[in-house]
Amino acid sequence: MQKKRVLSVILALTLSIGCAIPAQASSISETQKKGEELQSQKDSAEAEKAALTKQLNDLIDEMDKTTEDINTKQEEIDAKETELIQAQIDENNQYESMKKRIKYMYENGNTQFIEVLLESKSIGEFLNNAEYIAQISDYDRQMLKEFQQTVQDVDDQKTALETEKAELETLQTQLQDKQNEVSTLISEKADLIGDLETAIGENAAKLQALQEEAARQARVQQEAAAAANRGNSSSGSSGGGSSSGGSSSGGGSSSPVAPITPSGSGRLSNPCPSAYISSEFGGRTSPGGIGSTNHKGRDYATGTGSPIYAAASGTVTTVSYNVARGNYVVINHGNGLSTLYQHCSATYVSAGQSVSAGQNIAAVGTTGYSTGPHLHFEVWVNGTPVDPRLYL
Repeated sequence: MQKKRVLSVILALTLSIGCAIPAQASSISETQKKGEELQSQKDSAEAEKAALTKQLNDLIDEMDKTTEDINTKQEEIDAKETELIQAQIDENNQYESMKKRIKYMYENGNTQFIEVLLESKSIGEFLNNAEYIAQISDYDRQMLKEFQQTVQDVDDQKTALETEKAELETLQTQLQDKQNEVSTLISEKADLIGDLETAIGENAAKLQALQEEAARQARVQQEAAAAANRGNSSSGSSGGGSSSGGSSSGGGSSSPVAPITPSGSGRLSNPCPSAYISSEFGGRTSPGGIGSTNHKGRDYATGTGSPIYAAASGTVTTVSYNVARGNYVVINHGNGLSTLYQHCSATYVSAGQSVSAGQNIAAVGTTGYSTGPHLHFEVWVNGTPVDPRLYL
C-alpha cells in the first residue's frame, strides 16, 4: 500500500513536470526568436553605420578637394589682381602720353581745342567731347581703347574668379553641414548598436537560464519516470520468485533487466569523463520540446566549462558556429571515421590542426538549440552517423 502511494506521488510529479516542459520550451523558443531578431537589428545597424562611415569619408575627400580648388581660385584671383594693376598702369601711361602730345599741339596752335580738352575731368568726359576726338591721332585713339578694353577684361575675369570662389566657399559650408549631420547619425547608430548589444547579452542570459531550467526539469522527469518504472517492475515481480529465472536467493523478487547496449570497439575514448549520459543514440522524446526525436549522437550532461577531449587522434576539419549546433568541432580520424562535438561554450583548436587522443579541444556549453549545458557527441562513418557506443 505504501509503495502504491509512493508511485502515485512519483506519477503526479512526472505529470506536473511534463506539463511544465512544453511551456518552458515555448519560452525558450520565444527567447531564441527574440535573440535572432535583436541580432538582425544589430547587423542592420552595423551595415547602416558602415554605409554612413563611407559616406562621411567621401564627404571628407570632397571637402579636401574643394579646399584645394578654393586655394587655386585664390591664387588665380591674386594673379588677376596683379594683371589688373599693371593694365591700369599701362592705361594711365597711355593717357599721360596723349596729354604730352596735346601739350605739344597747344604750344603749336589750336588753342581752343586744347583748352577744352584739358578741362576734361576724366577720360570718359574727354572721349565724350566728340568734336575734339577727330583732332586726336588715330594711333592715340586706338591705343587708348585697347588699354581701356584690357582693364575691363581683366576686371571681368577677376570678378568671375571671385564669383567661382564664393560658390566654392558656399559648397564647402554645405559639405561641412552634411559632414556634421552624418557624424551625428554615426554617433546615434553607435549608441543603438551598444543598446542592442546590451539587449542581446541580457536575452542570452535569460535564454541560458531557461535552457538550464528546462534541462533540470527534463532530468527530474527522467529520474521520476525511471523511479516509477523501477517501482512497477518490483511490484509486478514480487511473490513470483519461483517462476522467474533471475530471482535472488532470498528476496523472492527479480532485479530489473539492464537494457542491451552495443559492444564498443574501444577505438574511441570518452570525450567528457566528468559528465553523465543524459541521452543515447536513436529515437527519443524531444527534450524540452526543442530537441530532435531522432537523436544522432550521445549527450554528456555536465557543468558549463567542463573540458571536452578528442576521442582519438586526427585532424580538425571544422571549427564553426551553427544556429542549431552552436559552437562545434569536427575531427577526421581517417578511414572514413570522424567525430563531432556540439554546443561548446568555447573551442581551443582550429581547422587544419592535428590533435592527439585526450587533448582538450573545447569546453561544455549550451550554445545553439540546447536545453542545458552538455556535450552532444556524434560519430560518423563514411558520412553517416552511427551509435557512438559501437566505438567507445
